[in-house]
Amino acid sequence: MNARFALAAIAAAIISAPVLAQSTDYPTKPVTIVTPFAAGSGPDAVLRLISDKLAKLWNQRVVIDNKPGGAGFIAIEQATRAAPDGYTLLQLDSEHLAALPHLYKSRNFKPLQTFDPVASLFRTPFFVAVPTDSKWKSMSDMINEAKAKPDALSYGSWGIGSPGHLGAQQLEAMAGGLRMQHVPYKEVSQLYASVGAGDIAWAFASIPSSAGIYKAGKLRYIAVAAPKRVPQMPDVPTIGEAGGPKGLEVNSFVSLVAPKGVPAAIKAKINADMGKVIADPEIRARFDTFAFEPLAWSPEEIARNVEAKSKVYGELVVRGNISLD
Repeated sequence: MNARFALAAIAAAIISAPVLAQSTDYPTKPVTIVTPFAAGSGPDAVLRLISDKLAKLWNQRVVIDNKPGGAGFIAIEQATRAAPDGYTLLQLDSEHLAALPHLYKSRNFKPLQTFDPVASLFRTPFFVAVPTDSKWKSMSDMINEAKAKPDALSYGSWGIGSPGHLGAQQLEAMAGGLRMQHVPYKEVSQLYASVGAGDIAWAFASIPSSAGIYKAGKLRYIAVAAPKRVPQMPDVPTIGEAGGPKGLEVNSFVSLVAPKGVPAAIKAKINADMGKVIADPEIRARFDTFAFEPLAWSPEEIARNVEAKSKVYGELVVRGNISLD
């Protein structure tokens, strides 16, 4: 009996040795991170800063491969063709992971069956931005006018199914069934220029995406869709504090995933090393500039947050009868 146990232990050690070696040695060659975000965009800029830190930590090149377009599917499809060995990673935001399956049902995209969550990067909150000369001083002002004028008020977003669109759908539902007109834009810069000019009444906005128009004095924030105020904008109340529905959160988080089947030891190493990079003072300072919240989630926590957001988005897509098929 003892001999059999000894043989089993030896066999297990032999089988596990390659996995342990992979973990210890990884990476032994350049790592590619595919991203659906265009070069020069906010997520791309952050990814490049992070990749520089990873390259120094790993003593290997980390190559950023920008594949924008196709609602993210160009990058997604490229990553799915890669080997599940940890040498090809994919940067996705929570909308790619949680909204695309509901918006493009015909594609049968099942993110958590296609990819393994590996590491989290950051989460960004969204503010309610209005023209500087808007008569609205609070969410109560907006909601009262929207109730008095159904389908009359317009809001903009950076695309159908974006957090700006689905967040407004959630606001409508939680504020008692408001009805407002959605105006999608192709360019984020054009969206906030239109808010500043008063072409549309309001839009959800992150600090980096609306900073130029904000600094030019053409728009202001009347609330943030977060559970607490953002340190970078301490005078801006939460939506609940400003007379809107309590509990309304509109945010987006960015993560790294890998083709399904990456060895557990390699996933654990990438996650741990990314945690070290996210804790770097230079990275933290850059995140603070944008009001990005650093995240150090485990793969399991990423999956749980994706599933929770997917449930909310699924309900909002049905409510708004939204489809991009």
